[in-house]
Amino acid sequence: MILPCTAVLFDVDGTLVDSTPLVERAAREWSAEYGIDPDEFLSDAHGRRTADRVADFLPPEEVHDATARLDALESTGTEGITALPGAVDLLANMNGLPYAFVTSMDRAQLKLRTEVAGVPLPQVVVTAEDVPDGKPDPSGYLRAARGLDVNPSACIVVEDAPAGIAAGRAAGATVVAVTTSHDPAALTEAHHIVQNLTHVTATPTGLRLARDPR
Repeated sequence: MILPCTAVLFDVDGTLVDSTPLVERAAREWSAEYGIDPDEFLSDAHGRRTADRVADFLPPEEVHDATARLDALESTGTEGITALPGAVDLLANMNGLPYAFVTSMDRAQLKLRTEVAGVPLPQVVVTAEDVPDGKPDPSGYLRAARGLDVNPSACIVVEDAPAGIAAGRAAGATVVAVTTSHDPAALTEAHHIVQNLTHVTATPTGLRLARDPR
């Protein structure tokens, strides 16, 4: 199956890079400090900006400092950070197809994790600091499309989390989900689902999916 597009907009953490061990360790330490159930916090944290998830648990006046604390804990190590299957090969073989990254991480986290994982950054990158609202709001994907000077409806968004899928759809893009962090049953709002990026190759005019379980 070939999905035509003029550009590809990639989520990063959980789609291209796996930093799950680091994120979970930091979240559990942080949750203990703030008296929050870590499993509850982590249950819907993936794919969302840290500040947005923290705001689900703490009063507004505490969100800034608590977010800074969690960010600090996440920046204390790089253990377990790796590129996800197929990510590096796909980015090295985009065949001239424009692409951008849209992440809920801040710029420092993005730089560190992609460097450790060996994932090269494209010219157009949208991070948590660049938009007023995080995923599931479409602002990040709309901004990335503008940065590439393409119509969002002509883009493919590649995501791994429900919040990101919702953001991509709200931007008007076609969404391809990878099952690297969630069960397929949680990703049904995506237009297409593949196991990981080893099932995706790029052509000059779109993405080829090796299989579509749906």
